[in-house]
Amino acid sequence: MKIQTALLSVSDKTGIVEFAQALAQRGVRLLSTGGTAKLLMQSGLDVTEVAQHTGSPEILDGRVKTLHPKIHGGLLARRDSAEHLQTLEQHGIDRIDLLVVNLYPFRETIAKPDCSFADAIENIDIGGPAMLRAAAKNHGTPQGGVTVVIDPLDYDRVLAGIDSPQGVPSYGLRLELASKVYAHTASYDGAIASYLTSLAEAEPKQETAAARNEWPRTLTVQIHQEQALRYGENPHQSAAFYVDRPVQAGLLGSMRQLQGKELSYNNIADADAAWECVRTLPDCACVIVKHANPCGVAVADTP
Repeated sequence: MKIQTALLSVSDKTGIVEFAQALAQRGVRLLSTGGTAKLLMQSGLDVTEVAQHTGSPEILDGRVKTLHPKIHGGLLARRDSAEHLQTLEQHGIDRIDLLVVNLYPFRETIAKPDCSFADAIENIDIGGPAMLRAAAKNHGTPQGGVTVVIDPLDYDRVLAGIDSPQGVPSYGLRLELASKVYAHTASYDGAIASYLTSLAEAEPKQETAAARNEWPRTLTVQIHQEQALRYGENPHQSAAFYVDRPVQAGLLGSMRQLQGKELSYNNIADADAAWECVRTLPDCACVIVKHANPCGVAVADTP
């Protein structure tokens, strides 16, 4: 089934106007909410607001706008189920074939020194994760499903899929994008849990910045595989190298291999030991490491 209807609701508006324009040029109907809808309309695009689509107004200061059967039914109906499609028709629900959502900026909000507790709580997204999880679950089968996008870097890939002979993103791409969604929502919920379990007071004041402990009671860390390694600490073991995102300059994950065979666990461990040692020395220094032990260290005026 070709993409006929797309719902766009983003906090990060990087490239969203151009993407929406490209979708409109391909005959895709656009649904949107709030600031995203306003931006697209100002850009001259024909956009239907979600409240108009559902027949239900946004309520509770926007806390409830996409939590509606016409949204979640359109996302969750299986495209390979005649019964599901018949149910949509009976209830006057249109399929939503493409969902483009990224979430309220919770991490960015709590990173502000003056962020009040009330502001932090208000920036916990509810409707966004619900839609993302629904669309990702229904990424479908090779016969069809929902395409879900959280990252502006994937816009061009989706358009290329629409322009392909099949007329839709491939099943492999839909599955990959769905996987990114669940990693993203897991990280998002982890950030909320870390914030709430770091509170230093049982009942923080609502309108002031909440006092926080240095370490939360629950710490969720999400790391990403950089590469599979040749073997682990011993040749009969397997290993992989994981890094944080974004990778900070000056850390091992930001470095690239110039030559030599595929790395093993011991190569990574040795490189880390060498770098941690050499970075404590003057600018011009050399450290040689074998089996995680510095066995040669030198400093000089020039390389």
